[in-house]
Parts: sequence; C-alpha cells; structure tokens
Amino acid sequence: MKTSPVENLFTVFNETTEILAEELSCTYLEALAESGDNMFHGTILQDEINELSKKRLEKAYDSISSPVFSNEDKRKAFQLAIIKGMREASQPNHQMTPDSIGLFISYLIGKFMDGHQRFSLLDPAVGTGNLLFTIMNYLKKDDLNAIGVDVDDLLLRLAFAGANLLEQPIEFFNQDALEKLFIDPVDCVVCDLPVGYYPNDLRAQEFELKADEGHSYAHHLFIEQSVNHAKPGAYLFFLVPNRLFESEQAPKLREYIKEHVNIQGLIQLPMSLFKNEQAAKSIFVLQRKGEGIEPPKQGLMVNLPKMSNQQAMKDIFRQIDEWFVENK
Repeated sequence: MKTSPVENLFTVFNETTEILAEELSCTYLEALAESGDNMFHGTILQDEINELSKKRLEKAYDSISSPVFSNEDKRKAFQLAIIKGMREASQPNHQMTPDSIGLFISYLIGKFMDGHQRFSLLDPAVGTGNLLFTIMNYLKKDDLNAIGVDVDDLLLRLAFAGANLLEQPIEFFNQDALEKLFIDPVDCVVCDLPVGYYPNDLRAQEFELKADEGHSYAHHLFIEQSVNHAKPGAYLFFLVPNRLFESEQAPKLREYIKEHVNIQGLIQLPMSLFKNEQAAKSIFVLQRKGEGIEPPKQGLMVNLPKMSNQQAMKDIFRQIDEWFVENK
C-alpha cells in the first residue's frame, strides 16, 4: 500500500525523535526540535549519541532525502509529530489551531490584504508556529515580513525548527508578549488568543483593559497589545471565544474597541469543530483606526457551515466576495 508524502515524513520525524529522546534523556518534544535541526542542517548535530544510534538516524534521514516534499507536506508532518508529543506530555494549554481554521483565516487575510505587495505580519502568541506557517504557505509571498512571539521556550524552539524546515523567514522573540515588545508597528496581526487570567497584575496596570479588581483577562490584554503594535489601518484577525462579550469585564472591552478600531467582521465557526459550546470560537476581524480610515458600511457577519459541506461553503465564499465588492 502506497504511503503519502506526509506519512513518510511523519514516520521519519517520529523514528528519529524517539531515538534522540532515548539517547539524550529528554522529552519527545525536545527531541523533535533536535531532529528538526538535524534535518535542516543535513547532519547529526548531537555529539553525545552512540555510533549505532547515529547510523540509525542517518539511515532514516537518507530515506527522505531524494523526494521533493512541499512545504505543506513538511508542515503537516511536523504538526502531527508535535500533536503526538503534546498528547504524551498532557499539555492542554498548548492546543494547536486546527488546520481547517488556519486555512480559513489564511483565506481571509488574503482577501483583506489584497493589493498589499509586501506587508508585515505579527503573531503575539505564536506557540509552535503552525498558524503562522499555514498562512505563509497559503499566501506564498516572498516579501512577507513575519514575527512570532511566545513566552514558552520549548514551543518557540519547535517553531524555530519548523520555520527552518519550511525555509520561512520568521523573526522570533522568546518573551511574555504582554511585556514591552521591541518591534516596529505591523500591517497585520493574527492571534489565536490565549484565554484566561494574566498573572502579572503589576504589568496589567499599564493597560487600558486592566481589571478594576482582581486579575485581568489575558485575551483582553492581547487585543490591546496587538492594536498598540499595529499601524493605523492595519487589520487584526483574532480567534476569540464566542462568549467574549459576556464576562464582567466585557463593557470595558466594548468601549476600547469602539474607541480604537473598526469592526470589519465576525465569523462564527461551526460547532462541529469544538468539543462543547463553551469551547466554541469565532474569527473577529478588526481594523485599527487612523486618518482617512472609514468603517465598512456593514460588518461581515457570517455563520460558517460544516467545512465538509462544499455547496454551503461555496455559498459563503460568494457571500464574502459580494461583501468585499460592496464594502472595499
């Protein structure tokens, strides 16, 4: 039975990662980053492994040296290996954005940024980089300046290894994205917002969206931080919980949005993508206000059907095309 390129790549990632995890006495995810580095550099970088393991690694890497794999093949195989590692490590907070959502966000960014020959893109909660890689593979732009920020050094190591494998030029910063960011304002922001409370109350005090008492919501602060690092007229694409405006801190968020950004659209994702109603999310599209920036006549409000329903999705794409003709 013929195996797909993604399966072939995943098999090599998995085998080499398991060898390295045992040899280096480290976790699967740490070993996966090491294996990604080996694959990118075309050599075994770890000095401390024995000769037998070295030969097994070389044989595995050689098995995929001749076929040409697309960037999407590499991304998907690397993503599968990361998912396996996360399941083993039981890291519920490190869920990757599902591919179907990533591809739809890529499509939206392509529509809104149409006409921009070159632009800069920031993901302030980049994690393993999968959402950013999906977008960059979809847009296929040589002059896209991408920046990723994450506080978790292991996730960022995986993102760095993934970017090298895909030969995507991304600048990474390993820091708390809600601290001061030393980056130039960007044309576009994308973020699967980390939902929950932000523990650093002292830093939260510097935000307009700080809580009046108790901990502030991290997802609110991420919105404000993103707007602060966006150029006037820049677009922001957030994956937000459907209950974003139902919390006790929501009135302050509403006021902030009214003052600083124009709402471009809200796309509710199908319930079939989520475990339960509490976990359901939408794509919230904003544009930073600025001189000469007009709000749309009407926001793009869409309830996405199941993405496997091709006819219904065709209707949605037609509806979105019509919205762009009328509002852009």
